[in-house]
Amino acid sequence: MADEAKAKGNAAFSAGKYEEAIRHFTEAINFSPTNHVLYSNRSAAYASLGKYSDALPDAEKTVELKPDWSKGYSRLGAAHLGLRRYDDAVSAYNKGLEIDPNNDALKSGLADAQSAQARSRPAQQPPSPFGDVFSGTEMWAKLTADPSTRALLQQPDFVRTMQDIQKNPSSLNTYLKDQRVMQALGVLLGLKLNARGGPEEDTEMPESSPERKRPAEAEPVKEEKRPEKAPEPEPEPMELSGEVKEVKERKAQAQKEKEAGNAAYKKKDFEAAIQHYTKAFELDDEDISFLTNRAAVYLEMGKYEDCIKDCDKAVERGRELRSDFKMIARALTRKGTALVKMAKCSKDYELAIETFQKALTEHRNPDTLKKLNEAEKAKKELEQQEYFDPQIADEEREKGNQYFKEQKFPEAVKHYTESIKRNPKDPRAYSNRAACYTKLAALPEGLKDAEKCIELDPTFVKGYTRKGAAQFLMKEYEKALETYQEGLKLDRNNQELLDGVRRCVEQINKASRGDLTPEELKERQAKAMQDPEIQNILTDPVMRQVLNDFQDNPRAAQEHMKNPLVMNKIHKLVSAGIVQMK
Repeated sequence: MADEAKAKGNAAFSAGKYEEAIRHFTEAINFSPTNHVLYSNRSAAYASLGKYSDALPDAEKTVELKPDWSKGYSRLGAAHLGLRRYDDAVSAYNKGLEIDPNNDALKSGLADAQSAQARSRPAQQPPSPFGDVFSGTEMWAKLTADPSTRALLQQPDFVRTMQDIQKNPSSLNTYLKDQRVMQALGVLLGLKLNARGGPEEDTEMPESSPERKRPAEAEPVKEEKRPEKAPEPEPEPMELSGEVKEVKERKAQAQKEKEAGNAAYKKKDFEAAIQHYTKAFELDDEDISFLTNRAAVYLEMGKYEDCIKDCDKAVERGRELRSDFKMIARALTRKGTALVKMAKCSKDYELAIETFQKALTEHRNPDTLKKLNEAEKAKKELEQQEYFDPQIADEEREKGNQYFKEQKFPEAVKHYTESIKRNPKDPRAYSNRAACYTKLAALPEGLKDAEKCIELDPTFVKGYTRKGAAQFLMKEYEKALETYQEGLKLDRNNQELLDGVRRCVEQINKASRGDLTPEELKERQAKAMQDPEIQNILTDPVMRQVLNDFQDNPRAAQEHMKNPLVMNKIHKLVSAGIVQMK
């Protein structure tokens, strides 16, 4: 049945009918939930629809089931790439290439992930060839101190030009035609650059031709020029210096307001904290931490919409300022937290989950990842609660029963599964689906459903018959016998349980009598060697000595037979075909 559903899914996928393919792959997974290929195919279908958040769990399940299969990492990388988790995508593709270094799909995926990873990081400004001559207040001090540029500082357009260059030194080339900029550059570099057109250059030209004037004549010229410039008023440079100083003071005051806000927050004085953070941002709008801190206060106060507005503003302003990725991620995480607080139904969690995912693309933070996982879990639980309907569950179970009677087991499984979704606490649906899986020879799935049935209601006898039947068909006769005996403690006259005990004893005695064919014996021994309990018995030093005594020391063997624990272990080895009694 799983192969048939898989084939239908592959055909739908090839035809571009991805939704249909997902339904078929899901049906196949219900029949064979440990088949890694089915999860891989469904992941590819989800990814083709752009549903990467659904593709990711299937890809992770594929890798979990088959960690040495390179295609699983290709699916995982594609899902991460679709979610813009570029670092995780690169890691997944690299792991796949470790398994299959020549896989073209993995190589292509890795190249795409690395390219996206590079594009996601902002391009860095090339370093200025003039070093840090334009940085800080030193630039203004040098221009103010030099007589040739002091007067230029009285020109507002020149001041704005120098401020632009200071913010972005790489833009210097666009201003080099301005002779004032060339003159300022010469002062800052300690060089005399020949820039024509300025009055100062005209008056100093004679100094560059000493052969035309004797030193004695050249000196008075300098003395005459200097007094003319000395008395020049300096209000504008002082005003600029005051402007820089004012900015610095405003930033310092903003930090003080932030500290005061932090102190108020710790004291739970939220209104005061908001006032301080608001004042801080008014003083300095280039620090988005004031916004994220105020958002944290709103979050604590339960004013979630105000919190979200501050977070959105912080993200927008942070991108304008090219702020640290961690700060952007913090704002997005805080917004996601507020959205979770506001969520009233499963659909409300979708925006919160998307916001957390965006935060993780900015900065991979463990706290954000934890919040994302919690939101996804809460969404799933709410979906189950919203879907919960015992009446519909009973109706679906009855439909499954009808199909079971008609021996249409796949259809029955479908309705039992829907019944479980509608009421996951009803052991009857698990019991009935276990019977279907057993009929379909999907024994591990049947065993799992039977165990869930017993977990939900340990007094539900049907659960023990389902579990015992699955174990018996898996040729785990000792375990099946124990299951049937547990069920008989609840209902000693249950004929189905009694028949199960009889069948198990027959198979166990068959091994004890040596009636197994060589093929049966070999199969039973191979299966037993995979059983952890058998492995523990065989590696137990005491039991190894007991087995040796049975071969070489009959008197000691008789003593061992008096010990019920030892005999129970010997009995298990005999039924497993490991030991034969003659």
